[in-house]
Amino acid sequence: MKRVFERATLLRQLQDQKNWDVIVIGGGATGLGIALDSAARGYKTLLLEQSDFTKGTSSRSTKLVHGGVRYLAQGNIDLVKEALYERGLLLKNAPHLVKNITFIIPTYHWWPAFVYTIGLKVYDFLAGKLSFGKSVRISKKELTSRLSTIKSEHLKGGIAYQDGQFDDARLAINIAQTGIEQGATILNYFKVAQLQKDDNGKICGVLTIDQESGETYDLHAKVVVNATGVFTDEILQMDNADAKNMVRPSQGIHLVLDRSFLPGKEAIMIPKTTDGRVLFLVPWHNRVVVGTTDTLLNAHSLEPKPLESEIDFILQTLNAYLNKPVGRKDVLSIFAGLRPLASPKDESQKTKEISRSHKIIVSESGLVTITGGKWTTYRRMAQDTMRKVIAVGKLPHTICLTKHLKIHGSDGAFDDSNHLYVYGSDKKHIEYLIKTTPELAEKLHPRLEFLKAEVVWAIKNEMAQTVEDVLARRVRILFLDARAAQEVAPQVAEMFGQYHNRSKEWQEQQIEEFTKLADQYILH
Repeated sequence: MKRVFERATLLRQLQDQKNWDVIVIGGGATGLGIALDSAARGYKTLLLEQSDFTKGTSSRSTKLVHGGVRYLAQGNIDLVKEALYERGLLLKNAPHLVKNITFIIPTYHWWPAFVYTIGLKVYDFLAGKLSFGKSVRISKKELTSRLSTIKSEHLKGGIAYQDGQFDDARLAINIAQTGIEQGATILNYFKVAQLQKDDNGKICGVLTIDQESGETYDLHAKVVVNATGVFTDEILQMDNADAKNMVRPSQGIHLVLDRSFLPGKEAIMIPKTTDGRVLFLVPWHNRVVVGTTDTLLNAHSLEPKPLESEIDFILQTLNAYLNKPVGRKDVLSIFAGLRPLASPKDESQKTKEISRSHKIIVSESGLVTITGGKWTTYRRMAQDTMRKVIAVGKLPHTICLTKHLKIHGSDGAFDDSNHLYVYGSDKKHIEYLIKTTPELAEKLHPRLEFLKAEVVWAIKNEMAQTVEDVLARRVRILFLDARAAQEVAPQVAEMFGQYHNRSKEWQEQQIEEFTKLADQYILH
């Protein structure tokens, strides 16, 4: 057990160190990647997240580590090539969480089959030495034997190709732990209330509030990085009240179904739905994640809500392709996430046409802002951001070390025969917890595989501060079975009392808040 991940240890670092080289605002994939890169280079690095790590967007992805077949169709070769390279690095650096799986595109007409075959050969070629495997044409007979729930009427065959799949929130927690091991101070539940400026109007630090204690900290930094995703504009307007909005949130929703709707180990990719979007059916933690949608919104929040039109679209598309009917009652969980896309130049521009490349901007005050990008390229985004940070902060030049830096938990090949595989090298510590306290081997819920020991591990070693932190982003029950998550919440709250000295009042409030939140993940 490492005390280095305990909040008390991290708070002491904050109290002892008032002057930082780099302060990163935002604890999603982008911010955590930047903090890790910065710390690995030897800079005194602090990351502040207003809620929990990945709460906003990075825990709500389609769970794919991919180049992006649809970006290839848009002609965005550079983004695809960069993402395929980063996909390859992720498989090497976090093999306990990143998995090479087969995606199958069913084809119902000869011409699209020809087009997809050519496109996927280009996709294979762009991956170069880090290829996950070659794409192949498959017959109707083979496809229906591999995908038993696909409709066979008018089916001509399909194309199978290889791509990556992962657990987004768990990877983020491991990146945070790696950053801390590299010397960074990384804290959740710290809201930046103000950007501090010197007499020349240059940013020299932040005023931040510990959301748990209410204590305020005045911190100095050579450079401040805004990596807040859909909240980017709020920080930009904190810097300059007249700043124009740079980000337009686009909502994507996902439904989670029982494995019976996709019994094999392979995923399905539907390349062209009725409105031109791509739809994925991906095996994930012994369930199936289905998504996503692409709906431009005018507002953003930490807890976005799925629209009825999005739910109908996914269910209708599923029922057009699957021979097993899917209804609202079959949905175990539904979740929505917001992509921080660059604001479209005009209202006619569709979200699927807006570039997913990242952009780094330095304001007059010296605030470094990164927007856009995608989970797969988080490491490259951090590397590019740090180049700017070094120039702005006049920091001593150092080289990037993250290309071959193993992520916390990394331990050889992916093996999902036991659900504890997601902990990688930490699995042995969870097994030790069970050995010393045998009741922690008990399941949290009769229809779930997750154990009490995992909750204790999340509280003591993974910086979980609330029941939601545990059930949404450490042990992924909220995303896998929302009703079961509600039923498990009292146990988790009680364990916070036992292992984190939380009061009975706190526990009751947490159960009430979580139950209300989980209602949004249940399709009534």
